[in-house]
Amino acid sequence: MAKVKTNYTCSDCGAISSKWTGQCSACQQWNTMVETVPDSPGANRYSNIQHQALAQTAPVLSLADIDAIDVPRFGTGIEEFDRVLGGGLVAGGVVLIGGDPGIGKSTLLLQALANLSHLKSVLYVSGEESGAQIALRAKRLAIDAKELKLQAEIQLEKILGTLADLRPEVAVIDSIQTMYSDALSSAPGSVAQVRECAAQLTRVAKTTGTTIILVGHVTKEGALAGPRVLEHIVDTVLYFEGDSHSSFRLVRAIKNRFGAVNELGVFAMTEKGLKGVSNPSALFLSQHDNQVPGSCVMVTQEGTRPLLVEIQALVDASHLPNARRLSVGLEQNRLAMLLAVLHRHAGIAAFDQDVFINAVGGVKITEPAADLAVLLAINSSMRNKALPRGFVVFGEVGLAGEIRPAPRGQERLREAAKLGFSLAMIPKANAPKQAIEGMTIIAVERIDDAFARMREHQ
Repeated sequence: MAKVKTNYTCSDCGAISSKWTGQCSACQQWNTMVETVPDSPGANRYSNIQHQALAQTAPVLSLADIDAIDVPRFGTGIEEFDRVLGGGLVAGGVVLIGGDPGIGKSTLLLQALANLSHLKSVLYVSGEESGAQIALRAKRLAIDAKELKLQAEIQLEKILGTLADLRPEVAVIDSIQTMYSDALSSAPGSVAQVRECAAQLTRVAKTTGTTIILVGHVTKEGALAGPRVLEHIVDTVLYFEGDSHSSFRLVRAIKNRFGAVNELGVFAMTEKGLKGVSNPSALFLSQHDNQVPGSCVMVTQEGTRPLLVEIQALVDASHLPNARRLSVGLEQNRLAMLLAVLHRHAGIAAFDQDVFINAVGGVKITEPAADLAVLLAINSSMRNKALPRGFVVFGEVGLAGEIRPAPRGQERLREAAKLGFSLAMIPKANAPKQAIEGMTIIAVERIDDAFARMREHQ
């Protein structure tokens, strides 16, 4: 019996190698090469109709002759979900949603489809749960989903046939890792199957105008499982953030061809499903009866919405040869850089201190405008002296000790003033031309100046 020929495919980038290697030669990632069976070169993956659609050549037009019109959208009935999508779903768009198991992906999509089913034709394709399980969930959440059509299927060709017969306006595929195509011999969830099924479904969405939402599994590192090309072929990529054991869920837009990236939607998990939170800043602020040392409130910009987040710092004497540096919700390497700036330009040394930083509420802050808040919280913890009540801050700190401006400073200040904050320390370049009612502005240029001005108000 002839030996079956195999090759190895990178689960991150999809590169193919004839032999196993510990590191992918294309993307340089370790332990991502997976054994696969190559497909027959004579196999035809596409039907005649799809082949004809691919063979049609689009006319070549001048960019000036093309009308630049806004893409029409339709809402899902869930305000926070529409915000993350950039205003709603787009006809013919493909959305990829990833998150940890049990965090609420299927619950959110079931609620959205139930709302849409009263106005549009929708289809829910489940490859992980039976129809009875989904009906039980809808009953538990008290969802009116009488018009929602459901199919429990994992074979791609049957799903494409259902899409061609029903022609729904919105379809959910839960999940893409469970689907398989007969044109490939590999198992469901493999790199080839995930890539092929996603490409076929994307082609159907673009040719028929059906909005398709794909649910994707994530790896233990939190990234979407499967090849990176899966994120490139879709229009929008959404990630669930936060702890699955918490009652709050954060949905962030990583990629959006029809809207702003880094938009953040905040949901609360209740007995009736996921509910949007109207004032998310309240989630990220601890409720202290009195001001406590090591706590500083900053204004971060998530997409088009400013949010107030509390940064907490704890500085304690280290009993180890190498002091620990731990950061939750903020970049750990940036913390080490900020401690070096603190020593060099403010004369405050922490080489023999353990430093712990936490962003309250499980939110992840990636923008550098959190630098000034981190340093003020560290200084407050080291001196064991609380910052003033109603104090808010934002600003990027450079290696030379300068405080650089942050984008959309006016919007940040207005949001803080609306929530009752009366004292703000900001970069001098962000100082408003007109005074903000009820708020005192402290504009600073350097980190040592910021500490000196802060001591005057403590």
